[in-house]
Amino acid sequence: MSLVVLGCLLAAVSADAQRRAPAAPAAAPPFEVFEQSILDLQAAQADGRVTSAGLVRSYLTRIAAYDQAGPALNAVVVLNPKAVEDAEALDRERAASGPRGPLHGIPMLVKDNYDTVGMATSGGALGLARLHPAADAFQVQKLRAAGAVILGKTTMHELAAGITTISSYTGQTRNPYDLARVPGGSSGGTGAAVAASFAAAGMGSDTCGSIRIPAAHQNLVGLRATRGLSSRHGVMPLSDTQDVAGPLARTVTDLALVLDATVGVDPADAVTAGAAAHVPPSYRAGFAVATMRGARLGVLRGLFGTAPEDDEVGGLMTKAIEAMKTQGAEVVETSVPGLDDLLRESSVIGDEFKFDLADYLAKQPGAPVASLGEILDRGLHHEALDQTFRLRNAPERRDSEHYRQALVKRRALREAVLSTLEGQRLDALVYPTLRRKPALIGEAQIGSTCQLSATTGLPALSMPAGFTVDGLPVGIEMLGAAFAETRLLDLAFAWERATTPRRAPFSTPPLVNGAAPGPRTFTVAVPASGAPAAAAAPMTAATVRVTYVPTTAQLTFEASATGADAVLALAVHRRDGERTGPLVAHLLPHGQKSATGTWTLRGRERDDFVAGRLVLRLYSERDPLGTAPVPFALP
Repeated sequence: MSLVVLGCLLAAVSADAQRRAPAAPAAAPPFEVFEQSILDLQAAQADGRVTSAGLVRSYLTRIAAYDQAGPALNAVVVLNPKAVEDAEALDRERAASGPRGPLHGIPMLVKDNYDTVGMATSGGALGLARLHPAADAFQVQKLRAAGAVILGKTTMHELAAGITTISSYTGQTRNPYDLARVPGGSSGGTGAAVAASFAAAGMGSDTCGSIRIPAAHQNLVGLRATRGLSSRHGVMPLSDTQDVAGPLARTVTDLALVLDATVGVDPADAVTAGAAAHVPPSYRAGFAVATMRGARLGVLRGLFGTAPEDDEVGGLMTKAIEAMKTQGAEVVETSVPGLDDLLRESSVIGDEFKFDLADYLAKQPGAPVASLGEILDRGLHHEALDQTFRLRNAPERRDSEHYRQALVKRRALREAVLSTLEGQRLDALVYPTLRRKPALIGEAQIGSTCQLSATTGLPALSMPAGFTVDGLPVGIEMLGAAFAETRLLDLAFAWERATTPRRAPFSTPPLVNGAAPGPRTFTVAVPASGAPAAAAAPMTAATVRVTYVPTTAQLTFEASATGADAVLALAVHRRDGERTGPLVAHLLPHGQKSATGTWTLRGRERDDFVAGRLVLRLYSERDPLGTAPVPFALP
């Protein structure tokens, strides 16, 4: 992200406020945008509680607090220097003639492979950091026409070539639910930013899971639409055959509102030629009566994992599917004939990428580089992508034997899936978006099921399915027939209404008077368990001074013990109802009377600490079974 641009924007906001109201005693805190839906933000504008410019300022303040500071998500590449100006123009238009529609004045973020006038389009590549397209991508044009404010652009896996969101230009983006884990990709910046309430919603692209995987990793809804429903014109390509561009959002309604604004025919993208026949008046028209009752869902066990590492996500999938049955869905076990063989070697990314990227760059006036090969020759790529890029730069021509065979497989699998859906009267196939939870930064992300939708061109929607024991979101995917987006969204809305699965990340809470919540410092005393005989040495007691940073879950402590007894342990336990549960951590190890340290709480540890479910117990020579438990929690 450009800190210079952010600083200038916030400084301009402050200076503007001072010029307009020099006598004001104090600036009002920013309007609270945390977890607000598009309809909430639209209502707030309609009744005068906030302007579009006020929304922009509120989101900019959150970005300043959390993107490079605090948890340092690193989700935003660049901010629109005209965002406030654009919003003020929309405010004047609202006052004069009313809103254009539900997106009027709504700030949104777009992935950094969407062409945007006034902001560079890097695709996450250092070599393209100063690529300035002459026109907006078609879907960006549609958003602006609907009245949305393009707030800025989000980080992505370099040239969209992976699912962990690391790049030579922006480095590694973090998952706001666990800062040590990846946000998914390649639209990981959009996923992290939307989850963190940096904008109302965001745009991504999906060549094999790049919308759906970040959605699953960050408790969002993400849709890979039917190929041909939405234009890819002006989106830096990875594979023309597989590329789709579209929204990620915190709610199904928000997703539908953005989809309404961005689908349709684009003469510059031939695959959209028939889109008009498949676009409804609104994708949320049926939400009022949407229900799981009567839906027929086919559980595709072939995409569930069989390794022990897949069991946790698999269990959450089973639980979610049982909940769908409880809501009235008819769930059947199903399979697609020849699925594994048809999926194998069906991706054409490696066949198309270098050629499609070169074609895109050739159309960009003053492009800094002309090809993937030039990027490699100049070393303008991240080491983590070196092997992938070299493999994808190897084909001499697009029309290889592998390419021809892959296209044959793609047609065959599409027909097999459509035959399964129709023959078994299924509304959707259901399976995990990924078989495993978000990977730790630096490790490979295993378990994607992205290829089924990418190979068939059929729509697939990822929605929240629940959380792992350590507090990580997982997603469940529904795949439907061609242009079945309306049915998928209706089912997703019914699921959301019945289960309310959205849970905000810990690391980006509501601001307090326009700033991130500060560190909390407190002291916990652990008294000795009883009074010794008069002649005996004093029983051992302990004191712990704690500083806790809520946006990083980092706990720093200074522990000390007094008394003559040797310390066996000063231990943190999890509370098990009224009893003391298992030991979680040591603050004073065996034989020590003082210690300092830092403990980064993750997942369940963090939730238990915040909820008051942890206790301290001191163990010593004369109290080997421990003192009475003392709450170890924020006061």
